[in-house]
Amino acid sequence: MKLFFEAITKVLSGIIIVGLLLFVPANSLEYSNGWLLMELLFIPMFIAGIVLMIKNPELLKRRLNAKEKEATQKEVILLSGLMFMTGFIIAGFNYRFGWTSLPKIVIIIASIIFVIAYLLYAEVLRENTYLSRTIEVADNQKVIDTGLYSFVRHPMYLITIVLFLMMPLILNSLISFIIFLAYPFIIVKRIKNEEAVLIKELKGYKEYMKKVKYRLIPYIW
Repeated sequence: MKLFFEAITKVLSGIIIVGLLLFVPANSLEYSNGWLLMELLFIPMFIAGIVLMIKNPELLKRRLNAKEKEATQKEVILLSGLMFMTGFIIAGFNYRFGWTSLPKIVIIIASIIFVIAYLLYAEVLRENTYLSRTIEVADNQKVIDTGLYSFVRHPMYLITIVLFLMMPLILNSLISFIIFLAYPFIIVKRIKNEEAVLIKELKGYKEYMKKVKYRLIPYIW
């Protein structure tokens, strides 16, 4: 029950925070793109939370824990938070003042890609039950080298980049999209620090790095 209420509190807090960041600057509740993003973001999140609570409560507990110990990761979280706040607020102002507008086909395609990326995110959670929001190595943790992890070492981060870059397009804000382009660089900083920790603390990770050479994009990086 404690885990249930913690999960519900996190979701409701997210809905309230995102809603305020979008609709207050928009000065309207008729910002349909804002509602669209919130539906695409929070409905699957709620469903995934229920599934994890039934199937793997330990993984849900790790996903809810956001208390970072690594100084570098605290900086990454701060930068990510600033990016989200700025991007969402600008999207709201963009609706309010009509600075830019994207073709509807772009918004539709971005929404479809967002849903597909969410499904891939669920697959990563299924493959790697050790995933945590913080940089840590769990007891008896093993290196996962199957499925998406056989192509790149950090499929979750690749998927989150896709998810986050689709958000400003769904919100119909080109300016916000430019702001969100900072995210891949923030993630690179996180990955480098995470791998340094995994090399030290996770047995077999060095061998895995030799087997799967690319971190995010095959043949590129």
